[in-house]
Amino acid sequence: MPIRLIVGLGNPGQEYEQTRHNAGFWLVDELARSTPRCHLSRESKYHALAAKTTIAGQEVWLLEPQTFMNRSGQSVGALARFYKILPDEILVAHDELDIPPGIAKLKKGGSSGGHNGLKDITAALGTQDYWRLRIGIGHPRTLNLQQAVVDFVLHRPRKEEQPLIDEAIAKSLSIIPLLCEGNFNAAAMKLHTVEK
Repeated sequence: MPIRLIVGLGNPGQEYEQTRHNAGFWLVDELARSTPRCHLSRESKYHALAAKTTIAGQEVWLLEPQTFMNRSGQSVGALARFYKILPDEILVAHDELDIPPGIAKLKKGGSSGGHNGLKDITAALGTQDYWRLRIGIGHPRTLNLQQAVVDFVLHRPRKEEQPLIDEAIAKSLSIIPLLCEGNFNAAAMKLHTVEK
């Protein structure tokens, strides 16, 4: 099953634009920018910014829910139901506390790990069996920061972290065509291989 819907998670509004929690938005923004004739525009029936485009010869929807993180499922569920997109044809890009900046990982299913956006999408789809592109932002404890998680995700990455996150997003973008062809093994291998 090729990917037919790529969702980036984040919070709408200028005050959140540069925060770690918006890493999923950053990926979809970059994907839209690098795809010819692809412009995200407001789609009120999906409570989102959305665009239909072609990647690797496949028709794919890009989606950025504008409902705030903990209501992301409202948007994802509405578009998936309307276009009859199955959970295993959906890729959700999101910030991941358990992975250090500079690394991104692909996985299918599993728990939400406390991520409210994933929790709401799982509830809306009625299953955990959709693909996730986990963009590492690190954890305040592993980064030696005395900061609560909720505060940490709603702040900008530090100067030294931003280029690493950007690098992980760039590497993630390079596997999107493989995902849209349904070639998940090759995509995972390419993403998870550390270049020497």
